Amino acid sequence: MQRNITLDFIRGLAILGILLLNISGFGLPSAAYLNPAWHGQPSLSDALSWAALDLLAQSKFLTLFALLFGAGLQMLLPRGKRWLQARLSWLVIFGFIHALFLWEGDILLAYGIIGLIAWRMIRDVPSTRSLFNTGVMLYLVGVGVLLLFGLISSPEPARSWLPGAADIQYETFWKLNGGWNAVQNRLDHLSSMLLALGAQYGWQLAGLMMIGGALMRNGWLQGAFSRRHYRRTAAILLGLGWLIQLPATLLQWQLDWAFRWSAFYLQAPRDLAAPLISLGYAALCFGFWPQLARLKITQPICCVGRMALTNYLLQTLICTTLFYHLGLFMHFDRLQLLMLVPLVWLANLLFSTLWLRRFRQGPLEWLWRKLTALAAGKPLNSARPGQ
Repeated sequence: MQRNITLDFIRGLAILGILLLNISGFGLPSAAYLNPAWHGQPSLSDALSWAALDLLAQSKFLTLFALLFGAGLQMLLPRGKRWLQARLSWLVIFGFIHALFLWEGDILLAYGIIGLIAWRMIRDVPSTRSLFNTGVMLYLVGVGVLLLFGLISSPEPARSWLPGAADIQYETFWKLNGGWNAVQNRLDHLSSMLLALGAQYGWQLAGLMMIGGALMRNGWLQGAFSRRHYRRTAAILLGLGWLIQLPATLLQWQLDWAFRWSAFYLQAPRDLAAPLISLGYAALCFGFWPQLARLKITQPICCVGRMALTNYLLQTLICTTLFYHLGLFMHFDRLQLLMLVPLVWLANLLFSTLWLRRFRQGPLEWLWRKLTALAAGKPLNSARPGQ
């Protein structure tokens, strides 16, 4: 299967962009991921950092990655049922191991579970327009369920939103000390994630995968349209997305990140804007690809995209080492954490570039492919890792 280098680039951007949000999940208590007021009134720099991330990155790169995941499912349909089921089942296993033993913020498990459902829907819906419309409908159902949760939730902030001193102290203890306590707490997080996946987020994730499959099927995610089309589409989607989200971001700040509003009601505009902005980012890449292709940084980012699984887990290994094993957890605020992100990006870019000079695949991509072939009953060759 011939690679689409622009898609590799967009996937690389998504993997690198995800760290802009995940760095707070590694370096601060879990409540800080969405709530800058988790420990009281935030500083101006912390609030401004949150606002910039909320507009430019929060949900955007995860959404972009989900769209590309669905596009990948469409591309892999010729491999057949056994191959796809084996591939996604191994992703579930990788995600479970990652979530239980490394970091509770895992996304692989959710993508694997929903992928096992979504690939059949992508295969069985004959019309591209119907596939796209069904994806939009499922996504909107997820947004509606989020609003419903807001209506039935208590007005008092949950401890996951506004933790007490004892909660923060205990989270610091188990993250720094690891062991069985850490495994138990990650298992609790995993249980909560699965409940949220079944009740709300799974609808959105399945919808995004179907939209991505439809856009791959009609050629939009293959760069089949004109540069002018992509540039015009980018301007429309980005403008509309930020028009929807900007008032919600400002209102959260004005309300001091009140629990029910910020955790539910004002997340809905962000969720509505995220697919528009994510597709706007992708359209920019297609629309300005001749200019991007001339930049020296483009090829290393493509290499990151080709090794997406390896680089996602490499970010976990680097960040858990820094913040948990070296004891830097809660030593930095949000802005300072963002200043560390380029260092992790540099590790991603250098490792990917050097590895792919010698091998055709990343190490975990190679392992995933071999295990998939074994589970699907396909013949294995004896090539070295990555070849």
